[in-house]
Amino acid sequence: MALHSPKHLLGLFLALLAGSDLLLSQQSSPSLHSATRIVMLGTGTPNPDPNRAGPGVAIVVGETAYLVDSGTGLVRRAAGAEQNGIKALNPERLGIVFITHLHSDHTLGYPDLILTPWILGRDKLLEAYGPKGLRAMTQHILRAWREDIVIRTNGLEHANHIGYRVNVHEIQPGLIYQDPNVRVTAFLVSHGSWKQAFGYRFDTPDRSIVLSGDTTPSQNVMKACSGCDVLIHEVYSQAGFETRPADWQQYHLHFHTSSKELGYIANQARPGLLILYHQLLWGSTEEQLLKEIHQVYSGKVVSAHDLDQY
Repeated sequence: MALHSPKHLLGLFLALLAGSDLLLSQQSSPSLHSATRIVMLGTGTPNPDPNRAGPGVAIVVGETAYLVDSGTGLVRRAAGAEQNGIKALNPERLGIVFITHLHSDHTLGYPDLILTPWILGRDKLLEAYGPKGLRAMTQHILRAWREDIVIRTNGLEHANHIGYRVNVHEIQPGLIYQDPNVRVTAFLVSHGSWKQAFGYRFDTPDRSIVLSGDTTPSQNVMKACSGCDVLIHEVYSQAGFETRPADWQQYHLHFHTSSKELGYIANQARPGLLILYHQLLWGSTEEQLLKEIHQVYSGKVVSAHDLDQY
């Protein structure tokens, strides 16, 4: 057979094409390895439920975890997620957090996030994004634990002088962060008396994810999602709400979102998946909560628990 016969050239072309496809596949393989995962580190509220840590969500892309909020127990839940196979949530590797607002249940784990990963060996600044007041909060935390930091850095632990430090970014609505893994956009939500409370949208190579933070029904949440892959939203049970005293009902009406209101939001936002967190039940059940939402919304809904993955 001639070296340059049409049949030979066709075979050579197909081989080269297959090789190029393999190369493209290999070049694209990081996206396979970096398929975005959502890890619910804490689904709780201010109520001390032993089965639910304080609010905290991890968006994991490849080898990096992007945290949203830092409620009580966040770092220990991250250690639990690492034990479940998510290496990006090794506490020593926790290096970036987006705070929705400064309510205590969303920030009580913030000192832990600053200090514990550093004690374990983190040698980079913690990057923290959030509303006005986050810088002052951070400065007060570092002052409160000053003696601990002095002992650990100057004593026999010989801890590094970098990993407890925080680079604080007090943000405004819009694109606030971007790297090869993710674009993060902040938007304002209405949470009672707070002057600034944010929700966030994460756009990764394979998913669009919107987190409401704590909020009453918000057009900004609907606009930010607008057909997103996943909407993670706080919620309270309507049945439970009706058992609350009148003054508490007024509070929740101005700070949070009911199940039926969330059903309406989901109908407008059209997420591929609606994840409930920060569930306020007050004696109701998750089954009742889901039933209330399904009275209004027919899409896919799950009620999240700590360490669930999506």
